[in-house]
Amino acid sequence: MALTRLRFLPCLLTFALCLPPYSAAFDTPLSDTAVRQAYFMGQRHDESMARFFDQYCKHLPSPKTGPYISAVSFLTPYALLARLSSERAYGYSAQQAQLDHKQMVETVKITVQIQLTETYGAVMPNPTGQTSGTPWDYVYRPSDFWRDFQIRVMSDKKVLSPFVYRGEPDYICGDGGCSLVGATVQLEFLADELRSDSATIQIDPPEGDQVIVDFDLASVR
Repeated sequence: MALTRLRFLPCLLTFALCLPPYSAAFDTPLSDTAVRQAYFMGQRHDESMARFFDQYCKHLPSPKTGPYISAVSFLTPYALLARLSSERAYGYSAQQAQLDHKQMVETVKITVQIQLTETYGAVMPNPTGQTSGTPWDYVYRPSDFWRDFQIRVMSDKKVLSPFVYRGEPDYICGDGGCSLVGATVQLEFLADELRSDSATIQIDPPEGDQVIVDFDLASVR
């Protein structure tokens, strides 16, 4: 019995060594070749670059009531590097991009775009008491209203914990001043935490229906 087990162990070790190493559906860690390709993608500044980034974003239909989750984007390390290249168009070289990448930890960034609507607007009933319908019964919605939205990111049947979770209010300004029109919420995760070829973003607004967005990570770099 002991001899049989001793013979079995080398076979098991050989089988394990023959298995391909685990890798996420998208490129991570990025090779030197991938870094150069991402750099040149970001330098294009034409319709091809717009089409490239569009595959990382889902545009959603407006709801009947409640706030409008208008778009959700999922940027991989490759897409983030391409965006960095596009933002540093003048005097930025492929060699510098490679040097910058070596100093980075590869991450994934998810952005949720929220827009106010007629039923969930910049002005809301005063939550401190009963309203009688007069203007004094209403208050401006706070700029950090995005904190009332519950956003969860799931991959491989697990809820992931972001190391960055922040939001910023969006305003439109004119001669009469600035008005709150929405918010942009960003979440960041370590790239190697996504161990599946898909990811699901679940958004629970304080009013209205739940929003679920699925990303096929096998279809992007």
